[in-house]
Amino acid sequence: MSKINIVLSALAVAALAACSSGPPVPDWKMNAQSSIERFEAAYLNGNALVEQTEFQRARSQVAGTGKIDLIARVELLRCATRVASLAFDACMGFEALRQDASPADRAYAAYLAGTAQPADFALLPDGQRAVAGAGSDAAAASAAAAIKEPLSRLVAAGVLLRANRATPALLDTAVATASDQGWRRPLLAWLGVQRLRAEQAGDTQEALRIARRMAIVGQPPAP
Repeated sequence: MSKINIVLSALAVAALAACSSGPPVPDWKMNAQSSIERFEAAYLNGNALVEQTEFQRARSQVAGTGKIDLIARVELLRCATRVASLAFDACMGFEALRQDASPADRAYAAYLAGTAQPADFALLPDGQRAVAGAGSDAAAASAAAAIKEPLSRLVAAGVLLRANRATPALLDTAVATASDQGWRRPLLAWLGVQRLRAEQAGDTQEALRIARRMAIVGQPPAP
């Protein structure tokens, strides 16, 4: 079974799956998948122009089906990449489509916004459900670190930071995840949180070390 995924692994749906032994995969699924992968990568690497262009292409491909719930998922994916990068703006694209979104997607949107209720937890993907249901900040950090998919791991970390539940171990996990993937935007954001905490703790040397690292990461990529 091969999947055509237009959402985070946490949001994968059977409606976008196709078996290799079945009929040919429709072009819109292939095109949407490619554009989503590109806009996701562009955002995480700090290329706003490419991200905007590829997002619009992906949304247009899905819009051709008339399936509003799938368009809502594309919007939700875009919002998830922002939470992973600590950009906590309201998910307006999804909100405009909320009434036609699935209960699971509405629960996930609430999770991203930091407003999920216990009744929503059962509708979340496995890794995020474990994070949401963790009883302590340390347990939540461990649950986030256990998520295998890097972007989903960063999303969970972002949700915890938004809820003021970020432990030093969680920050280390987020920084290491973004660094290993070479994702400049979230790496700078998470390093910034680490630097602020070092400054608040009076650890000037650590704050300066992190600042030097941020300066390197913030250099424009080679053409």
